[in-house]
Amino acid sequence: MEKIELIRKGLSYAAIESLNEQTKVPLNHFLNSLEITQNTYAKKKRTKAVLSQRKSEFVMELVELFDYGLRVFNYEEKKFQRWLQKPNITLNDLSPHSFFDTTAGISEVRKVLNRIENGNMA
Repeated sequence: MEKIELIRKGLSYAAIESLNEQTKVPLNHFLNSLEITQNTYAKKKRTKAVLSQRKSEFVMELVELFDYGLRVFNYEEKKFQRWLQKPNITLNDLSPHSFFDTTAGISEVRKVLNRIENGNMA
């Protein structure tokens, strides 16, 4: 229920920067996925504005995916970061981080992480 409340209230624009720092995925990648220009992002962050529910939910999905990935990789952040950047056969030889632009893509990466967690190499 806490997650739903956070989404309904809207995450701050600063949450995008936190996600960028946590995942090491370029900030522009997230801004493009959220259809936010760099100027709008800077202005909204400065004024402490909040993201829409849809955008808040998208950011929350990415945060949860990253937390899950860290658990799967036994909290070895560098190892997980390398995995995110490398082409993955299960993802048609694309890198997992290239799927971070849609919720369907996030779901596909989660499935691959689930396979790894359960002993299926991916």
